[in-house]
Amino acid sequence: MTDKPAAPEDLTREIAALRAELRLLNSHRFVRIHNSFPRFLAFNFARGLALGLGTVVGATLLLSMLVGALSQIEFLPIIGDWAAEIAARIREAQ
Repeated sequence: MTDKPAAPEDLTREIAALRAELRLLNSHRFVRIHNSFPRFLAFNFARGLALGLGTVVGATLLLSMLVGALSQIEFLPIIGDWAAEIAARIREAQ
């Protein structure tokens, strides 16, 4: 199976289509952010702040639910007393 050489007008159309796609790609927000160093730094700084805040809030909620659940356990004296003490200290801090 032999391929015929492409006609010049076909190549012209293909190049025009590639240019249109490249223009569309360069106008994409992700590429515009990475083309500007200050914009790239600001984007990553905001992303890091959001990640840190989400981590702290999520860990706080998870830990408070865990301590609340453990404080309800009374049949295990060591864990129940320990969890109740932690819950009491959390209530005092509020």
